[in-house]
Amino acid sequence: MDVKIRTGKTSAPRAVSLVTHSLRSHQKEHVCVLMHVRANASDMETVERECMAIIDHSLLEGGDEAPDRLDGTLKELNGFLKGLFLARRVEEAHMIIAILDTQGVLHVSHTGRGEAYLVRGALTTQITEYGGRKPIPAFVHVASGALDPRDIVVFSTQRLLRSLTPTQLAQHAHREEHLLDELLSHMESDGEAAAIATLLFASDEPRAIRRVTAPASRSTLRRSTSSFSVESFFTWSRKLREFLPRNITSLFHAKRAHASFAAWISHITHPRYRRRRQLLLLAAAVGILLLVWIVIHVAVLSQRGKTQVELESLVEQISSEIQTAQNRYLAGDGEAANAILQRAEERAKQVVDNEVSAFRTEALDLLDRIRTKREEMNNIIRLSPRTVVNLSSKAPAVLAQGLIGLGDGEFIAFDRQNLYRVLLNAIDDPLLVSDQEVLIDGTEFDRYQVLTFLTTGNNLLEFSNGQFTSFKTEDPAGWISGQDVKAYLRYFYILSSENNQIYKYERLSNRYSVPVEYNVNGDLSGAIDMVIDGNVYILKNGGKIVRLFRGEVRPFAIRRLPEGVLERATKVFKLQNGNFYFLDPLHSRVIVSSEISASGDSSYIRQYVLEGDSIGELQDLFVDQDEGRLYILDEKRLYVIDMEQR
Repeated sequence: MDVKIRTGKTSAPRAVSLVTHSLRSHQKEHVCVLMHVRANASDMETVERECMAIIDHSLLEGGDEAPDRLDGTLKELNGFLKGLFLARRVEEAHMIIAILDTQGVLHVSHTGRGEAYLVRGALTTQITEYGGRKPIPAFVHVASGALDPRDIVVFSTQRLLRSLTPTQLAQHAHREEHLLDELLSHMESDGEAAAIATLLFASDEPRAIRRVTAPASRSTLRRSTSSFSVESFFTWSRKLREFLPRNITSLFHAKRAHASFAAWISHITHPRYRRRRQLLLLAAAVGILLLVWIVIHVAVLSQRGKTQVELESLVEQISSEIQTAQNRYLAGDGEAANAILQRAEERAKQVVDNEVSAFRTEALDLLDRIRTKREEMNNIIRLSPRTVVNLSSKAPAVLAQGLIGLGDGEFIAFDRQNLYRVLLNAIDDPLLVSDQEVLIDGTEFDRYQVLTFLTTGNNLLEFSNGQFTSFKTEDPAGWISGQDVKAYLRYFYILSSENNQIYKYERLSNRYSVPVEYNVNGDLSGAIDMVIDGNVYILKNGGKIVRLFRGEVRPFAIRRLPEGVLERATKVFKLQNGNFYFLDPLHSRVIVSSEISASGDSSYIRQYVLEGDSIGELQDLFVDQDEGRLYILDEKRLYVIDMEQR
C-alpha cells in the first residue's frame, strides 16, 4: 500500500497559528493532523503541545482498532477544547484529524470550519459533515470509508469551495504533484489563512468491487458494522442443508434419540466430511454472533431512545431556568439569578458531555445564551483598551511587575531592576536601580514626595529627582522582607504573610524607626496585597478580604458579588473615599465594588473584561483621582479605560 501525504500552509496573521503533521502510528498507519488556532502566542503553543500529546498517547500508541482509538482521542480533545473556550483562552479552533488504517480504510473527523474532500476520477465529494450553521468548536462526526487506488483526499482547515469549484478541484487533482501548490496559491490570493494536506492512495493489491461512492458519516460515539454478502449467505445455507443428514428428524423421536444422535456425531466427525464440518461450525459461530449483535443493538437503541427523551427534557428545563433567572434578576434578587444560571450551565454541560450526540448543538447554543445573560445581569463590560505606551519599545525583554501613578498622566512602571517613567504617551529610557539587587515592590510616599522601593538585599531605596538614596532602620536586624509595601501619612507598611503580620515603620529625618507590629488578631496567611485609607484592607489568595482598623479585625463584605469572581484576584486598589478595584489576570478583568458603608459593607458594581490580541498577563492597576480613568499594566504595555463613558 503506497500512500503519499503532502502538507503545507499559507501565511497567517500573528494571532493565528497554522500547524501540519504527517505521522505514523505504532501499527504503521498513516495519520494526518491539521490545526488552525486563533489565540495569544502562549496559548497557541499550549494548544498545539497538549493536542499533540493527546494524539500521540491515544491515537498513535494505542493497541485498539483505528476507529476505537480515534473515538477515544476525539473525546479527550473535545474535553480539552471545551475547557479552553470556556476559559476564553482560544477564540477559534479549526482542526482535521485523519487516520488511514492498514486495510486502506480512511477515518476523518473535523472541528470548526475544517473540511475533507474525496477526488475519485472526475468527481469531487465533500466527506465531512457541515450543516450550514455556525461551526461547532468540537469533534462531532467521523467520516469512514475504503479508498480506491488513485483516490486523492484533500484536507483543509478552511472551506476550499469558497475559492474553488468541485470541478476545478478535480482538474487540479489530475496533476497530483502540483495539487498542494495550486490550492495554497488560490487560498493566498483570496486572503485566506489555512493549513492544507493532500493524500494519494495507491494500493498494491486489487480490491473487490465495492458500491461505496463516498465514505459514510457516523457519530463519534457509534460503531459502523460490516454488511454480509446475501449471495454467500444463501450459498452457506444450501451447503448446510446438503450436509445435514436426511434422518435428522429422527433425533426428536423418544425411542431413537440416543442412537440417532450417535449416528449424527459419527457422520460429522468422519474425515470424509471435514470441510462440511468446518462450514457447520462456522455457520453456528456466525449465527451466535449475529444473535448476540441483534440483542445488543436492540438494547442500545432502546437505551439511546430513552436517553434522547431525557436529554430533550433537560434542554427544555435549561431554557425555562434561563427565563426564571431573568425574572429573579428583574425582581432584584441577583444572587438567586446567578445561582439559577449556574445550575442551568451545569445541566447544559451534561448535555454536551453525554455520549449520545443528540441535542449537542442546542446545548452549545444554550451555553452561549447563559454566558450572555450572566454578563448582562452582572454588568460585565467587554472592551478593547487603548494603549498608552509600549515599554518594549525601550527594552524588548522587559517584564514589568508594578505601576505607581503620580497624577497628571505621569507614571513610574518598574520591573525587577529598572524604572520606566511615562508621561502622557511618551516613555523615557529605563533607569537601572541596581545590578545586584532585585525590586520586590514599590509605592509613592506622598507626604515626602518620594518613591520608596523594597529590595531583596535587605535594603530600602528612596527615589527623588532622578536619584536613589538608601535608608536604614533603627532595627539592628535590618529591614523585614514581605510581599507588598504601602505608605500612609508618615508611616511605611510592609505586609509579611509568612509572619502573619504588617510591620509599621515611622519615617524620621534620615532613617526609619524600629518596626511596630500592626496586626492584632487578623489571619493574614496567604495575603498577597493590601491598600490603606485609614482602614487596612488585605487581599488573600482565593479572594478573601480582611479589614483591619487599628490592628483589629472589623466586619467587611461585598454584597451582590457573583460567586467566585474574586478567586483569582491578585491586586487591590482604592482611593481615599473611593471604590474598590480588584485585578484578575487569569480572566483579564477588573472587578469594581463601591466605597465601604457605615455598616462595613461594599456593593458589587461591574466588571471590565479586556479583549485584544496584544494583551498579555496583567500585572498592576491605577485609578486617577476623579475615578474617570482606569490604567492597567501588563508585562509590556500600559493601557487606559475611560470609565466616565461607561
